[in-house]
Amino acid sequence: MVRDVVVIVGSLRKESFTRKLAKAVVAMAPASLKFRFVEIGNLPFFNQDNENNDTEVVARFKADIKKADAVLFATPEYHRSEPGVLKNALEIASRPWGKSVWGGKPAAVISVSPGAIAGFGANHHLRQSLVAIDMPTMAQPEAYIGNVSQLLDAEGKLVNPDTVKFFETFLKKFELWIEANSAASEGLTKAAA
Repeated sequence: MVRDVVVIVGSLRKESFTRKLAKAVVAMAPASLKFRFVEIGNLPFFNQDNENNDTEVVARFKADIKKADAVLFATPEYHRSEPGVLKNALEIASRPWGKSVWGGKPAAVISVSPGAIAGFGANHHLRQSLVAIDMPTMAQPEAYIGNVSQLLDAEGKLVNPDTVKFFETFLKKFELWIEANSAASEGLTKAAA
């Protein structure tokens, strides 16, 4: 079975290392995982006063998430946390209360940094939010990618063999995570019917 996986990149920068790395990882994916990037830069700021009046952009974003089987988050680290634009996207698609489109979707997180700390803070802050919106998030392998500028060539391809091997394992484990959590979710749906 081919699984539809949305990729959400938490960086809006045109030459974003996070986006380049996410594209390189997706290019390595097995045929059983179909990745598609969903953009978050055009979403309005979340405002609870307007949460029941979705604009066309918000409605399309929610529909993209709703039809996905899983979500891969790729985030840089801004001040030891995920970027505001990424947190905003989580809020937009989790409201109004009881109508979240995130719930039950298997997720994985990759944090990226040009420095050595590798986005550890962003990775863990994002995971806290994913727990709150009911997204089972793959625990292992953890993907903290530091010194990213040294891992990509001018075309955005991964050049470090160890990093390539790591992401081959990461993608295999993510595929298994999606299958296990999709089966569990489908089982709960049948039991509730």
